[in-house]
Amino acid sequence: MPEETIHESEDQRSRQGIASYFRRLARRFGRGEPVPADEEQTVTVSVPEEADLEAEVEREGEELSLEIEVAWTEEEDDVDTDAAASKATFEVYEDNAEQWRWRLVHDNGNIIADGSEGYASAQKAEQGLESVRTNAPGAHVVDQSKDEDAPDEGGSDATFELYADKAAKWRWRLVHDNGNIVADGGQGYSSKQKAKQGLRSVKQNVRGAAVEREA
Repeated sequence: MPEETIHESEDQRSRQGIASYFRRLARRFGRGEPVPADEEQTVTVSVPEEADLEAEVEREGEELSLEIEVAWTEEEDDVDTDAAASKATFEVYEDNAEQWRWRLVHDNGNIIADGSEGYASAQKAEQGLESVRTNAPGAHVVDQSKDEDAPDEGGSDATFELYADKAAKWRWRLVHDNGNIVADGGQGYSSKQKAKQGLRSVKQNVRGAAVEREA
């Protein structure tokens, strides 16, 4: 049968962004879950217990490429081109002060992230969440209790800051390079590990999350 391209995407991203993409794939592979092929997680493949793995390094002129291929015999429903691999949804809503806000709600009902400010319009709120969608997956994580600085290389235009508040609860916030806090966890956690789990959930789910605007 002739070769059929089901999905193909190409873009340029930082080394940290590429690492985040591979980590997401690795987690899905390890758990036996459908693996997203694209950042929006709308195309997924289900990989069997065993598959052929091929790695190839090529040189063409001054350009090097690393190609990694996983191949297997297709079974029914191995490919989903209309997937919703993200387990969260952005909700855009108007608060009691008539300000528009957004929150990222996991399928289990928990709010895993929200905006740090109200906006004058729903459109502005959606622009705010798009900044989070763009920057969260590749953002470095800085533990402020260790007086860490973000690495100079890689990352995105924002950084996750992990810190303990005055009540000794652990929290995270996503700070843009311009100094604005574009998102936070909306709650305090009993341990640093739980706060890290919370921000990792945001990293994993933010790309493919649907946006629902309050009527």
